[in-house]
Amino acid sequence: MAIARKKALLLLADGTALHGCGFGADGEAVGEVVFNTSLTGYQEVLTDPSYRGQMVAMTCPHIGNYGINPEDVESRGLFLAGFIVREYCPVPSNWRARGDLGDGLAAAGVVGIEGIDTRFLTRHIRHAGAMPGIISTVEFDHRRLLEKLAAWPGIEGVDLVSGVSCASPYRWFQGDWRVDSGYREEVANDGGPRVVAYDYGIKYNILRLLTAAGCRVTVVPAGTAAGAVLEMDPDGVFLSNGPGDPAALPGVIAELRQLIGKKPLFGICLGHQLIGLALGGRTYKLKFGHHGGNQPVLDLATGKVEITSQNHGFCVDTDSLGDRVAVTHVNLNDRTVEGLRHREYPIFSVQYHPESSPGPHDSAYLFQRFVDLMGDAGSLRSSGAR
Repeated sequence: MAIARKKALLLLADGTALHGCGFGADGEAVGEVVFNTSLTGYQEVLTDPSYRGQMVAMTCPHIGNYGINPEDVESRGLFLAGFIVREYCPVPSNWRARGDLGDGLAAAGVVGIEGIDTRFLTRHIRHAGAMPGIISTVEFDHRRLLEKLAAWPGIEGVDLVSGVSCASPYRWFQGDWRVDSGYREEVANDGGPRVVAYDYGIKYNILRLLTAAGCRVTVVPAGTAAGAVLEMDPDGVFLSNGPGDPAALPGVIAELRQLIGKKPLFGICLGHQLIGLALGGRTYKLKFGHHGGNQPVLDLATGKVEITSQNHGFCVDTDSLGDRVAVTHVNLNDRTVEGLRHREYPIFSVQYHPESSPGPHDSAYLFQRFVDLMGDAGSLRSSGAR
């Protein structure tokens, strides 16, 4: 059966134009163009709220081969602006597939483009840096499209978290996935450590692995006041991943400062950056960010190298942190900071994603480290020690 192909255009802010075919939804999409180096896991990428405001180009040339399914989702929807691939497979072949990628994008209103040279695009972004772009299946006049790009506010200084966070608190009960039975449901973990998880765009597998580690997890919106969290008297507070510029969230940072020294804190990705800012540090925008499941990270304490999954465009400036904060991990590609810990308070964070969705499992031990940290802090409180 012949598959209808529609004309599509990807135009970058510097005038670079790439012609291809549209799939997914019809229309126009504007966002910062970034590339992701994962070989698999496109469904997890698509449902990662951290991509709000961005259009993702996959460097793996064949996308859509295994379709989509209801288990490999990381949030309640798709938040990215657009999807860019070399070759889209419209006929998936996988025992878990319940649909094809193009239909999934169309249902979510996400515009995709295929048939372009993603190797050229990736090299161009690496050289020139991540930049705004527009995908269109309805308008092809470069001048008018560039005018729309110029009017786009970008992601620096913009609060993108409020558009992805939950509206009200809720309990999470789903555990880890097993090949013979799927996800473990209704895991109560009675007697386990109580964790309040701030939702800045949290991925479901983070919640699953916290639950698998024995935690009783309550998720709260990004704007929840520190006082409300302390009234819940959790054993620890988790700070999630999320989209955009951490410095654009001064209210969130102010609330986090009120938690420092009062509860054990564990942050991932945006949560890591927010900890850095709450501790008095600064953040800056990377040239093209780290997006993919194969980033090498060095643990400075053990000398071990972990292969990690990452998705961020901003980074903590290590020179701004002072003597009370130690860098624990560094990226071996560009030596940027990948982990922090406070020398006095029970606080640690990582820039990468240890929840392995998508990506390797090298760093999953960090969830148990958080459990151990909460246990140590509880022992100190019960003994009356500071």
